[in-house]
Amino acid sequence: MANDPILHLLGLARKAARLELGEEPVGAVCRARQAKLVLIAADAAPNTFRRAAHFGEAGNVLWLSLPQTKEELGFALGRSSVAMLALTDIGFASSLVKKLAAADPEKYGAAAAALEVKANKALQRQKEQRQHEKNLKQGKHKPWAPPPKAEETPKSTKTPVAKKPGPSGRKLTGSFKPKSKS
Repeated sequence: MANDPILHLLGLARKAARLELGEEPVGAVCRARQAKLVLIAADAAPNTFRRAAHFGEAGNVLWLSLPQTKEELGFALGRSSVAMLALTDIGFASSLVKKLAAADPEKYGAAAAALEVKANKALQRQKEQRQHEKNLKQGKHKPWAPPPKAEETPKSTKTPVAKKPGPSGRKLTGSFKPKSKS
């Protein structure tokens, strides 16, 4: 237990303020769609599992059961016990599930693959954002270019209908705008 990589990673996430502990904070970050992964202790009550599933559905978040007990999680995170926690950083979530999948690929393999894809997309967005900020700082701007033209559709074969002349005898074209009185 002293060298458990999962508990070590959770401790790092706590120090980085990327971890929420307890049912109320986990529910709040799930509803705010900031949670990336909800974790439950192995010996948590069935009601806790039900609540975690509800939070996961509400926030569209993956939730998993850890092999560690409430006391082991609490000891690693500076509490007496922890039954439910949420990671708010996709990098920490992906790394943690990778470590879980290395120990039990059958149980955590699919979750690890899904979070790996999300983590890679997030990393790509961060790289693009940094490059964009660098370009703005250096004064580089992408020149404006018109959008590519789509294939032209064949025009209709109908002949245009002539508009009837108005009260003044002129043909009506365009929109009518009354003159402003000043």
